[in-house]
Amino acid sequence: MANKLVYITRKEHFNAAHKLYNPKWSEEENEAIFGKCANKNWHGHNFDLYVTVKGSPNDDTGFIMDLKKLRDIINDYVVDVLDHKNLNLDVPFMENKMASIENLAIGIWEQIEPHIDNCKLHRIKLWETHNNYVEYFGEEN
Repeated sequence: MANKLVYITRKEHFNAAHKLYNPKWSEEENEAIFGKCANKNWHGHNFDLYVTVKGSPNDDTGFIMDLKKLRDIINDYVVDVLDHKNLNLDVPFMENKMASIENLAIGIWEQIEPHIDNCKLHRIKLWETHNNYVEYFGEEN
């Protein structure tokens, strides 16, 4: 089945709190730019994470990647690190970064990508709210 490119996605879920606040700005400037997201008491989201890999199905298994292995990678390196945590305070890969959904998606990619083998990480899709999500395809996709 070589040369048949297929995409497969695993969905996971986590809850996390954060605030958007630039310490170089006044409280008024932060409120003007970030609104309620700059709340000094933080706020939380129920995130849905979709991780898509791409590749050719293996002749013996028919898999691009064993989804149990993908689940374990996502849980070990992302969900277990982020779930019920404060993104600004508790997550090493978000240290010294604005805790935006865009930066979070890039950070998630960086946690997962080194552990993917026999296929390629294609996309991180992260839903923050019912109306807002981000997609990240890596540096050179």
